[in-house]
Amino acid sequence: MNQDFKNYVSQFQEREKAMPTLFVGHGSPMNGIQDNEFSRGWVDMVKGIDLPSAVLVISAHWLTRGTLVTAMENPKTIHDFGGFPDELFQVQYAAPGSPELAKEIKQEVESIQVHLDHEWGLDHGTWSVVRHMFPEAKIPVLQLSIDYFKPAEYHYKLAQELAKLRKKGVLIIGSGNMIHNLRMLDWQNIDQNVGYDWANELNDTFLKIIEQKDHTKLFNIQNLGEAGKLAIPTPDHYYPLMYTLGLQNNKDEVEIFNNHLLGGSISMTSLRIES
Repeated sequence: MNQDFKNYVSQFQEREKAMPTLFVGHGSPMNGIQDNEFSRGWVDMVKGIDLPSAVLVISAHWLTRGTLVTAMENPKTIHDFGGFPDELFQVQYAAPGSPELAKEIKQEVESIQVHLDHEWGLDHGTWSVVRHMFPEAKIPVLQLSIDYFKPAEYHYKLAQELAKLRKKGVLIIGSGNMIHNLRMLDWQNIDQNVGYDWANELNDTFLKIIEQKDHTKLFNIQNLGEAGKLAIPTPDHYYPLMYTLGLQNNKDEVEIFNNHLLGGSISMTSLRIES
């Protein structure tokens, strides 16, 4: 067991201290097998925390009508991408699931009906990140889907209903990218820490709003002007941020990490929120 994790507590019991919550800019699936500044940043952000009872990920790559949570004993590893080296397709992250926690999530959320899913598994928005954090794959990992037909505020408020899970040792991770426009990506500089002027300015705006805890300004992309339209042509990678921010309480502080833009139009900027 990784010595960075301490004071293991039995599954889903109330704890004295709430778990942190993370938003992770996951970027390319290749980050799942590479030792780079981003994957090292993910590892650093879970060093020293108590061992989670489970990990719940809201990934940009599971879009549904309605809200589902994976409820199988052994979720499969999903390779939901193409055109990458065979090595990436060979990855199997065999973490267990937790039907028990899935049922608890279903009960915890009262505003909507959360459906138990036995088909999905762990897509690359989840395993590419979590396999670096918890390489032994012993901790249960679940995914909560994103109802793509609902607005940002809906996801933010839904996250607030999940906040009690932090006190039960569940590490909740939003996995997407604040700025994500593949059509404008400068492929010649995909590995370079460079951003278009509008992307850099918007990234700074995001961080200012987040540090001021003025989250309502992020509910409507139109409020972000032309840069917002360029940065978020579709909201799939943006909505996971709403879950992380919705879990923040008044005592929580924000730590920024992996604060870089790649290829002009992808932001790897990530957050750790913790009291």
